[in-house]
Parts: sequence; structure tokens; C-alpha cells
Amino acid sequence: MKKLIVLLALVLFAWGFVWVNNKWIQTTEYTVASEKMPEAFEGTKIVQISDLHNATFGKNQSSLIKKVEDAQPDAIFLTGDLIDSNRYDLQTSLTLVDALVEMSEVYFVIGNHEVAVNEVDKITEALETRGVTVLMNETAEWEKGGETIQIAGINDPLLNVEVKEEDYIQQAIEETELADAFTLMLSHRPEVFNVYVEEAIDVVFSGHAHGGQIRIPGIGGVLAPGQGWFPEMTTGVFRKEETQLVLSRGLGNSGFPLRVFNLPEIVVVTLEKE
Repeated sequence: MKKLIVLLALVLFAWGFVWVNNKWIQTTEYTVASEKMPEAFEGTKIVQISDLHNATFGKNQSSLIKKVEDAQPDAIFLTGDLIDSNRYDLQTSLTLVDALVEMSEVYFVIGNHEVAVNEVDKITEALETRGVTVLMNETAEWEKGGETIQIAGINDPLLNVEVKEEDYIQQAIEETELADAFTLMLSHRPEVFNVYVEEAIDVVFSGHAHGGQIRIPGIGGVLAPGQGWFPEMTTGVFRKEETQLVLSRGLGNSGFPLRVFNLPEIVVVTLEKE
């Protein structure tokens, strides 16, 4: 009897551990400050959602929607991999999007999984129909209090595997024809940080790394796409010269089916004038 009780306790603990690590959404808050940012945008809040990978959080995404709603965003950035190419289910993502567009303006860039599933046109059309601004090597203006900043979004390099990733990103940035204005850029890939620095992008929002998928307390992430084992960039805000990169751990998973010591997260960025 004692052995059965111990076994049940272990099973319950394991189930609880897995559930918390994969369903307990964390809201991570950062402040990003810049001298170049127009004063009208002081205190503006951006919610970043990345790497959903068809994961679900409550009935009809209710838990995730509540987290975003509580953050009271002025804008929402979707930085790729809303869907997963291994278990493609567009409706799971659209259920979330239908709620997000009721809260604020929503901006989206594709990730490698949108490309891998070979449904980029279908996905982007569905999002645009719902009022999402899809940025494919394009820019959009965000006006507030008579001042304007630039939101840019670039495509994922999986669209052309014959071109080196760094070269593809650089070409994509050039194709956007950025104006001389404070720029927030959505780009799925963080590992090409040096390219964003070379192009003097003010703030980049990225995902893709999944927080390292499995995290070892005190050490960090174990494995990230594009970076390999024990990656340097898995979560947080990185700064080099005048460029800052906000890196989300994301919400779902791909390949390995579990997150370990790596809570799903939404990121809330507050803009400040230095």
C-alpha cells in the first residue's frame, strides 16, 4: 500500500511539473529606453507573442487571452511561428488572433514554421482579413500625439535556403527601405543580432530560440534553433551599440514536446525616452 501511495504521489508530481512548465503563462516585463524615441511614445506598452506552435492555453485560448488583456497593450507584436509545421492547425492560432485584434493594433511577421508548412499565403491572408498588419519586408507608420515611429517586419530566411542566413536578413532589411525614423523591427531570428547592429536598427523583437527549450537553473538554455547547444541568446534584452533586441522565450514547443524549467511567456515592453 505504501508503495502504491508513493507511486501515485510521484505520478501526480510529474504530471503537475509538466503542466506548470508547459501551461503556466508568465508575463515578463522589460523597459526599453532610447534617446531617439519620440516623446509622445513615452510609456507605450507593447505585448510580444512568439512561437505559439499551435499550443493551447485554456478553452479557446482563454488563459492566454486574459494574460494579454491584463497587460493593456497599445500594440501587439506576433513574431512568428504561430503554427507548427508538425501539427498544423491554423484555427487554433486564429482563435487567439480574433481576440487580440479587439484589444489593439496587431502586427505579424512569419517564422520558419509558416514557411515550412508551405501555407504562407493562406496564413497571411487569414490574418489580414482579421485586421492584422502583416509585414513582409515592409514598414508601417505608428502615429501618436502628432509624432511617428516606424514598425518594420522582415521575412524568415527559410524562404531561400540557398542564401546564407546573415545575407538574407541583410537583404530583407534593405528591401524594407527604412525611413530615417525610430524603428521597431519584428524579425523571427535573434541569432543574427550583429546584422541588426550593423544596420543600426533601434529595437528588434525576436523569438525562435524557445528559451533554450530545456533550461538548467543557474546555467540557462540547453538547445536553440540556429544557435545549437548552450546558446548565448535565449531570453531577455540584449544591447550592442545603439541596437536593442528583445528576445521572447515563446509559448509552445517544436520537435521536443516539452518545456522544462522554461515557463511559457508573453513579453510586455514599455517604451521610455532616455
